[in-house]
Amino acid sequence: MFRSFRSNATATALVWLCCTAAGAGLVGCSDSSDPADGGGDGAGAAAQERTADGEPPTGAEKIEVDGQSVNVSCSGTAAEGRPVVVLLSGGGDDLTKLAGIQKTLSEKDRVCAYDRLGQGASDKPAGPQTIESTGTVLTGVIEQVAGDRPVVLAGHSLGGLISARYAPDHTHRVRGLVLMDATSPTQNADLAEEIPESATGPAVDLREKTLAVLGGQGAEKLTVTDGEVRSAGDIPVEVVRHGKEHLATVPEYGPGLERAWLAGQRKWLAVSERSELSTAQNSEHYIYADEPDVAVAAIRKVADEAAEDIAAEG
Repeated sequence: MFRSFRSNATATALVWLCCTAAGAGLVGCSDSSDPADGGGDGAGAAAQERTADGEPPTGAEKIEVDGQSVNVSCSGTAAEGRPVVVLLSGGGDDLTKLAGIQKTLSEKDRVCAYDRLGQGASDKPAGPQTIESTGTVLTGVIEQVAGDRPVVLAGHSLGGLISARYAPDHTHRVRGLVLMDATSPTQNADLAEEIPESATGPAVDLREKTLAVLGGQGAEKLTVTDGEVRSAGDIPVEVVRHGKEHLATVPEYGPGLERAWLAGQRKWLAVSERSELSTAQNSEHYIYADEPDVAVAAIRKVADEAAEDIAAEG
């Protein structure tokens, strides 16, 4: 999904079940036809219970975080002085979506992906989640998959928003960010402004269903409120936005949605003094699937710069 806007009622209904409207990609969600589907060196394998106490997981395993089971997949070897890359998928997606770029990135670095509570093979959340509570789970994951090493967070869509909200409070661990078409920090307001209550047609469903997901009615039960972008200092940050204007296919309101989305990407630049915005010219929302080389290059660039920062600190 999110490849084009479908006008027939059946296709539209399936789109809403997936999270948001086709083409919108406001929080992230795809179907099994997405080219990022499939395994990759354990990333898509059945999760296995940990067998080595205290050892960071390798391959696909389940770890326990605050009494809940979290599915993780790790590959590659952590080189001295280099951060561990942690991948965060969009809403409705699981870690298998990121298997392709994980495999490539792990040729140079240790790379881990995980299913947030309510995603993939992880436990369902016991109750409503907030950005703070999902950040607590992320901290538990980092502690187990990275040990004492610093990390670079690379998030797509909702995973990008979570990463950018998390980093300012964890500058001692998060040494870089890659935000791949991250959900806007003011997504609720953006959507309400671009699609007014007087709107009619498919755009009405887009607004209502997306706001419902951001209001905690998705599988993650995660409520996402709007907020100012807080600074994480001067860590390296790559903000990568889509180049193919797929949002423009939403009847009547599409161009406005595209403008608001671009504005949201620019807002994320405030997360660091060293943020850079680039465009994946041939990508829709799923940049890591449409142009995996672009995603890999951005993540490696940030990891390299983070390693240089670490070395300079002695």
